[in-house]
Amino acid sequence: MRFKVDMHYIVFSPVYLLMWLYTLITFIPWYFLTDAGKKKTMAKREKAKSTTGKAEGPYRCVENFDNLAREDFEGKDTLDKLFEHAVQRFGNTDCLGTRELLNEENETQPSGKIFKKLCNLKQVGLILGEYRWLSYDEVDQIISHLGSGLAALGQKPKSTIAIFCETRAEWMITAQACFRRNFPLVTLYATLGEEAVAYGLNECGATHLITSTELLETKLKSILPEMHNLKHIIYVDNKSIRRTGYPEGIQIHSMQAVQELGAKPDNLSIAVQRPQPTDLAVVMYTSGSTGQPKGVMIIHSNLIAGMTGQCERIPGLGPKDTYIGYLPLAHVLEMTAEISCMTYGCRIGYSSPQTLSDQSTKIKKGSKGDCSVLGPTLMAAVPEIMDRIYKNVMNKVQEMSYVQRTLFKLGYNYKLEQIKMGYDAPLCNLLLFKKVKAQLGGNIRMMLSGGAPLSSATQRFMNICFCCPVGQGYGLTETCGAGTITEVADYSTGRVGAPLICCEVKLRDWVEGGYTSQDQPHPRGEIMIGGPNVTMGYYKSEHLNNDFWVDEQGQRWFCTGDVGEIHPDGCLQIVDRKKDLVKLQAGEYVSLGKVESALKNCPLIENICAYANSDQNYVISFVVPNQKQLTILANKNGISVAWEEICNHPAMEKEVLKAIKEVATSIKLQRFEIPVKVRLSPEPWTPETGLVTDAFKLKRKELKNHFQTDIERMYGGK
Repeated sequence: MRFKVDMHYIVFSPVYLLMWLYTLITFIPWYFLTDAGKKKTMAKREKAKSTTGKAEGPYRCVENFDNLAREDFEGKDTLDKLFEHAVQRFGNTDCLGTRELLNEENETQPSGKIFKKLCNLKQVGLILGEYRWLSYDEVDQIISHLGSGLAALGQKPKSTIAIFCETRAEWMITAQACFRRNFPLVTLYATLGEEAVAYGLNECGATHLITSTELLETKLKSILPEMHNLKHIIYVDNKSIRRTGYPEGIQIHSMQAVQELGAKPDNLSIAVQRPQPTDLAVVMYTSGSTGQPKGVMIIHSNLIAGMTGQCERIPGLGPKDTYIGYLPLAHVLEMTAEISCMTYGCRIGYSSPQTLSDQSTKIKKGSKGDCSVLGPTLMAAVPEIMDRIYKNVMNKVQEMSYVQRTLFKLGYNYKLEQIKMGYDAPLCNLLLFKKVKAQLGGNIRMMLSGGAPLSSATQRFMNICFCCPVGQGYGLTETCGAGTITEVADYSTGRVGAPLICCEVKLRDWVEGGYTSQDQPHPRGEIMIGGPNVTMGYYKSEHLNNDFWVDEQGQRWFCTGDVGEIHPDGCLQIVDRKKDLVKLQAGEYVSLGKVESALKNCPLIENICAYANSDQNYVISFVVPNQKQLTILANKNGISVAWEEICNHPAMEKEVLKAIKEVATSIKLQRFEIPVKVRLSPEPWTPETGLVTDAFKLKRKELKNHFQTDIERMYGGK
């Protein structure tokens, strides 16, 4: 996904310049024009405290200190009841939206690669490209017919059914149909490799699979002979499909045909077996960042509790909101966010990382990206996406004239100071940041970040330029994505907020890593999350369930493997990860995640993986460089060659190492933490390459295998 901002015109006119000068001279504190006083008070108050008085906790949110929340609406204790409650309240309002069919063109890039570009068919005389909406009532009817059709094809209650599909309305419709009929839904990332998909489908034993025609033809067809249980494949697209070349015994149906089957009176009249709160709702396979994907067993009451906690931190959630869905629905963050939005009557417009903005890779120049058309008010994002927005905007600022760049920086720094004091800067928002905010449609009122730590610089940038709070959250698939989320009024950075009202957080000493509850100034240790949102373990993998446990009161807990510290107001900060810690030959411990997070601030770095062997005394790194910045630097050094040759040039490796050292020194990394050798990767790491997950987390094992020859070279083996 690419974001690009044309900002030269923002401060070029005399009128704008005079208004800017007025702002800079007066520096109006907007205390009386905003609710800054209230925000400041809320930000400083105690948000969570220990239930035992001990430094290790457990810590609970002060709003629900006596009891952990289990459900948002009384009696709505399963996912099917939750959606039916929404249909009763919001029946004829918009629910799920999809942009109309787009024309597709091939565009050859300077590198010779061909990208498919989508353009609005209006350009050739047709009025297409807007969002088409299904109301809550219409979605409810489709769910009823689809569930009935699946049952007519032999799908049984409490028997697993799998979905391997991109994020789209049909994914959520399928999920709701399964929830209603008590069909446990097995979710698989659309970017998983064939081996991982085969592993998940065989382990879960599903007889029915929902997918898209593209995935069926590109990933599934070749491995279908390995599928021992599969009997029916349902594809969601309104496309014709070749039915030759598939194994005998597997029937292929369109989703429309299954709905028509389910709409027959004889099938609709069959009684529906509804789920209980303790019934299995989802088997969510992880992205496999540490090996084969694991299926997390999630019952209805787990999800109900987790979403109850999440929704409490999003003020004003309701029918006036529009959410843009583009992250993988097989990820717990996106799935719970969308179900929560539907519960409160929000409408959801579907997108993809390739069509999100006007400058996204599959949007033809001059056409509108999904954000521009939809104008969402709510959005979830992984840090990788926010980092790209931040770097692209700031690179554009560097291309401005000296006067424009100076005015931008003055305005940026001024608003930063106002935010730190709990104030706002409306004139800066109007004159300077309005066009930046328009990159995501112009209406965003809150963003939720999860999946990985968000850097302080990027969080501040989103606060300032997009004029909205960023709710940084912490949770795992094993806790239904629920753990902590920062409050809207809390503009501090580097923290992930207080425990949600559905769970509590405890610290366990990790002496080997040097983290204990007696640490000063704040207690530290391995994070453990307990509450009704903690899931039931791993599917058919009892030997992996050591991180789950039940206390004397019968409450479930999960040991996360992450290391955190608790601040005096009860908020959590993630400081390390046990699996990322490597002991060097001389005995020093290096946190690879900490090094990577720090060095991502380097303007030459797009992505980085730090690596260390315990039998060596220094750290090395693999880097995806910022192509634009490194190319400019190469030209300055008289190196005018193709991109791949730039990345392989020893002089450019030295330049990147020099920049790494400068950034590392400025943020006070220890000498032994700074990579001393680097391998530049000309190809970006995307989920499709298998080197990162769908949430853009590094797959360290795959990266190690990919760069094994370079590791041996950098450690002197070759």
